[in-house]
Parts: sequence; structure tokens; C-alpha cells
Amino acid sequence: MEITENHKAGFISIVGKPNVGKSTLMNELVGEKLSIITSKAQTTRHRIMGIVNGVMEDVPFQLVYSDTPGIIKPMYELHNAMMEFVHGSLEDGDVILFVTDIFEKYDEEDAIDRLKKTDSPIILIINKTDLATPEQIEEKIAHWKSVFNPAEIRTISALKKEGVEELLPLIVKYLPQHPPYFPKDELTDKPERFFAAEIIRERILMNYKKEIPYSCEVVITSFKESDDIIRISSEIYVERATQRAILLGHKGERMKKVGTEARLEMEKFFAKKIFLEQYIKVEPDWRQKKAKVEGFGY
Repeated sequence: MEITENHKAGFISIVGKPNVGKSTLMNELVGEKLSIITSKAQTTRHRIMGIVNGVMEDVPFQLVYSDTPGIIKPMYELHNAMMEFVHGSLEDGDVILFVTDIFEKYDEEDAIDRLKKTDSPIILIINKTDLATPEQIEEKIAHWKSVFNPAEIRTISALKKEGVEELLPLIVKYLPQHPPYFPKDELTDKPERFFAAEIIRERILMNYKKEIPYSCEVVITSFKESDDIIRISSEIYVERATQRAILLGHKGERMKKVGTEARLEMEKFFAKKIFLEQYIKVEPDWRQKKAKVEGFGY
């Protein structure tokens, strides 16, 4: 890897409560869809890195963004593992993007407690301001200035791409001098299998309600790529036989719909024809079992 003396690089951790728009912001900052996005809370389960290289004022830089799970009070072993991703991201973040939104009800104490333990500069980002009045925005800014002292406060609409471009020079300003951490042609730290599993999980989140999506975990058991096609086999784990029946639907029609949608998304993501197999397995109460949670890669 070529190392430039006059080079900036660092880890930028995107943290906040569930459903404030962290994943939408991450995808906009990276310019690629790496994190799945749904209206459901706790969509993101892993720490997902997106790598951006560029030059600003003749200084080359590398930004390593981390999308993280929404900060919650853990109820399962799975939640404990998710919060460990957040903790790790805060520990090694050179810059912290703390994302809140205009509708938050001032109940971010658990998030603020974590932020107060970091020495890294914090850029507070108030998202979804396209849905607010100027008075509401001013009120939010005043509230956050009274709660703690971030290095910067910015208002954006990640969904409408308003104010996102202005974040780049701000982030680069706080980056330390450092050679690149990853080769310049890398986009993410995650393997292709990870994104195949996430695409299937996204389709489950979009097609099912209540507890079903949260009880599911997707494992890619085979990923075989040739010149013109990728053949993928997957296993979808649920906690109860009744959940398996709901996932399948009448004569397997609901699962077939998930598979079709996932295959089309994968073909866009991988730019290749996809052959996808899906199998549903029951693993009782897997979210409560530390060994099983770790076995699933958490």
C-alpha cells in the first residue's frame, strides 16, 4: 500500500438511537447502499464499515465510516452483542457523528452517557429537519447545547440529501494525519456473503410485521461465483415452529416473494445473475443464547 506523508485517515463512528436515520446517512456519505434501511427499529445489527477516499485542499484522505446498531437497553444476548459493536465503535472513533432527529423526545440519556466517555470530537447531527419549522430546529439546537458540548452541530435531511455534502469538509477537518488503513480500492470491510445475508434480512423486515423480523437470522451457507452467475444458498433461522409457518405462508408463497425480491436486489448489488436457495430452520430462543449469537457472527 502506498503511504503518503501528507495524508489524513481515521475512523468515523455513526451512533445514535434507533430510527434516527444513521443508515441512510451512512449510505449517502459512502455513495453506496451498504446498510439496509427500513422503518423498523433495530434494523442494523452489525458494525458496517464504508470506506471513502479523496483529496481536499491537495491533502489526500481516507474516511472509514462505521454504521452501528441503534443504542438501546439490552433485553437479549443479541442486544448485548449489538451494544458491544457500539462500544467498540466509540472507543476507536477518531470522529463521532452523533445522529439524532427532530422528533426525539429528549430520552437519549443512555446515548449521552456513552458519548461523555469519549475524548474524540463529536459532531451532533440533527436529522429530518425538512419536516420541522425553523422554530423547532432552533429549539432542538438550544436543547443540545444545554445537554453537552459537541464540537459542531449540523442540521440535515439525509433522505432528501440536504446538508449531507457540507459534512465532508467538516469531518476531514477533524481527521488526524495518518496513512490509509485500507487499500484505496476497497469499499467496505465486509465480505460479499455478509451483504447477501443482509439483503435477504432486509426483504424479511419489509414483508413481515411484529416479532417475526426480529426473530430471524440469515446465514449464507454457500456462495459460488462464476463468470456469469452467483449461486447462493441461505438458511433463515427462527425461534419457533409457528414463526417458520408464518415465514413460509400458504404453500410457501410469502417466502417465494422474499426470495424473488432478494434475488433482484442482489443482482443490482453484485451486477450479476443470481440463483438463490432459501431454507428455514428453527433454533429455539437463539437470541437468548450467547453461544448461538456468537456462532452467528455477533
